[in-house]
Amino acid sequence: MTGNHTSVSYFVFLGFADYPELNSVLSVAFLLAYLITLAGNLLIIIITLADSALHTPMYFFLRNLSFLEICYTSVTIPKMLTSLFLDNKTISFIGCATQMYFLLFLGGTECYLLAMMAYDRYVAICHPLHYPVLMSSRVSMELAAASWITNFLVLMGHIAAIFTLPFCSSHEINHFFCDVPPVMELACGDTHGTEIAILLVALFFVLVPFVLILVSYAHIISTILKMPSAEGRYKAFSTCSSHLLAVIIFYGTACAAYLKPKSSHSANGDKIIALFYSVVTPMLNPIIYSLRNKDVKEALRRLSKKMCF
Repeated sequence: MTGNHTSVSYFVFLGFADYPELNSVLSVAFLLAYLITLAGNLLIIIITLADSALHTPMYFFLRNLSFLEICYTSVTIPKMLTSLFLDNKTISFIGCATQMYFLLFLGGTECYLLAMMAYDRYVAICHPLHYPVLMSSRVSMELAAASWITNFLVLMGHIAAIFTLPFCSSHEINHFFCDVPPVMELACGDTHGTEIAILLVALFFVLVPFVLILVSYAHIISTILKMPSAEGRYKAFSTCSSHLLAVIIFYGTACAAYLKPKSSHSANGDKIIALFYSVVTPMLNPIIYSLRNKDVKEALRRLSKKMCF
């Protein structure tokens, strides 16, 4: 060990260590949220695969999103449950790096998937006659593949830059999982360059797709307002209302977590925001897309009838 630096082989999650009475409540809440997330997203995948009426680009992207949400919650919640139920709050150095990598990889993929879904709605509403060509099965698969592949290699270097930093003697992460801000707080020495790199990566994975979504919806809203009938405007808007609500929830929490100034971070505030985007949002997405989506509800009724007979 040199100075205040040490070789770290593991980390310890503090969670809400100052409020131990919350552990039992949180453990039950996390378990229920995880089960609802798994069941809801699996149901969407099954419905959109089983019903031929939903074999469209829009629901192809939705299947990708549901699969992603299952993976995303599985990266964090099982370890959080282990920490709370079994009081095993440690995670290895490699385990922490791996968890952060997949957390960022899946989060970045979701940003671009939401942008691809916005583009799909843009083409469907603004260029309906060209939709079969512009959003063919091949194009949809290529866009989805690009969403998954885009950040794969970039984040390898990003995680390496964070975990090759010298860490101080403390190995206690004031969080529930290995997120960027709480891990960076344990780093020693000059971290300015790494912090700038983190901000640039966050801008690339959060801001760029968000701008694409804004541009798509600017054209969508402009087209909807020009429609002559109120019924046509309502029908067009209803096809993208679920996606728009999911975007607002996801990007609202992502921006609050990663794009605010370091000086404005507070430990408990960051934990609550993190719990929202890692636990609550994945649980809400299936509800948003099923309860607010007429096609999904009708497909669920058809599937229920088939199962009954």
